[in-house]
Amino acid sequence: MNTGIISQRYATAFLRYTQERGSAQRVCEQVQVILADPHCYEGKLEEDLEHFITFLRRKSRMSEVRFILNSYVSLYYKSIGVMLAKLVSAQSVDEATVQSLCEVLEAHFGCKVNMSVKVDPSLIGGFVVQVGDYMLDASVRNQIETIRRQFVVQNNRIV
Repeated sequence: MNTGIISQRYATAFLRYTQERGSAQRVCEQVQVILADPHCYEGKLEEDLEHFITFLRRKSRMSEVRFILNSYVSLYYKSIGVMLAKLVSAQSVDEATVQSLCEVLEAHFGCKVNMSVKVDPSLIGGFVVQVGDYMLDASVRNQIETIRRQFVVQNNRIV
């Protein structure tokens, strides 16, 4: 069976359960911390999350746990009308720029946008913005790679 389908089904059921119990926000925050760095988390798990992990162990679904938890976070934010966005830039970006980008994205998508910012010097210059399934890659690294591919294709025609 497809891992995406499995993760969506388990995540949807878990989200409904946590929403009924009123723990969805706390569980989502904890899941995000765990997904960011699973080896560094030393706190006690939320009771609902602990029961869910035990359930996944019994069903032999631990190989899909990362996909399920990522789906849970996405579904939670979607249920409260928020889209997650990632901005990766070659240099640090000031808060005013991030705020103005959030406003543009909110106007385009028609909902609130929660932006995380990361610096990646390997981009050489420019930025990459990902909102849901949409991605805008305006990095110098991507432009160089595009030119390289075009060069290879043109030279293969000559040979």
